[in-house]
Amino acid sequence: MRLRPPLTQATRLARRAAGSTSANRMVPEETPVAFSFAGTTHAVMMASPADFEDFALGFSLTEGIIDAPDEIEAIEVEDHGAGIDIQIRLKDQANDRFQARRRRLAGPVGCGLCGIESIEEAMRSVDSVERDAITLSASDIVQSVKLLSKVQPLHAETGAVHAAGFYVPGKGVVLAREDVGRHNALDKLAGALARRGVDGSTGAVVVTSRVSVEMVQKTAAIGASFIIAVSAPTALAIRTAEEAGMTLVALVRGEDFDVFTHPERVTDGAARNVA
Repeated sequence: MRLRPPLTQATRLARRAAGSTSANRMVPEETPVAFSFAGTTHAVMMASPADFEDFALGFSLTEGIIDAPDEIEAIEVEDHGAGIDIQIRLKDQANDRFQARRRRLAGPVGCGLCGIESIEEAMRSVDSVERDAITLSASDIVQSVKLLSKVQPLHAETGAVHAAGFYVPGKGVVLAREDVGRHNALDKLAGALARRGVDGSTGAVVVTSRVSVEMVQKTAAIGASFIIAVSAPTALAIRTAEEAGMTLVALVRGEDFDVFTHPERVTDGAARNVA
């Protein structure tokens, strides 16, 4: 498949104090990406047209469709012009589980309880990450955000793309993914970690966005005991992180940040030899 560029050039009229001028600017592409399982579309996301296999694997893992990467038999990316269709073939046991889940959520026609099933799915409990929790220094937290900013080439050109990175003490940000959607960036990171066999309990998820409950759920699915964000969390995200035994750090601004859950895991020590 011919890859679509994640960026394109747009002409704009730039108004400044000194006057107006016509000039070009790089802007991110936004494309419908459909996830299809067993030939049936399950979800459609507006996303950056990049890292499709990471996206498919990460979405399947963080949404609980599979428990491990080896439950996927094949991933095929099809460009239909108007959008991208990612066909994901599950192995027998995983496919049986997925089909049962679809039947449960669909319910009979006119079922008054179908909405309740969907709400329960959205509000699913998260697995605890407390057993393998790590500690980070205040310097680690500050440095993780600084290092993430250095591995955002799409954002550097457009100023309009989110990023999710994985910070490991002593190693820095070992992987990062970008997307116009914050959830998409995190799914792509989850897939990249899984494809490379990186243990999610060894580091922290670092994001450039606010922290919603979905971001906490996906971080728990990765197995990380820390989520670090440049923006604020929602109340439900805080409660969910507390339930999962996850340390939620947000509003990282220079040397300043707020710790909303499990602050005992943040020490006053220096970061460990990060380049």
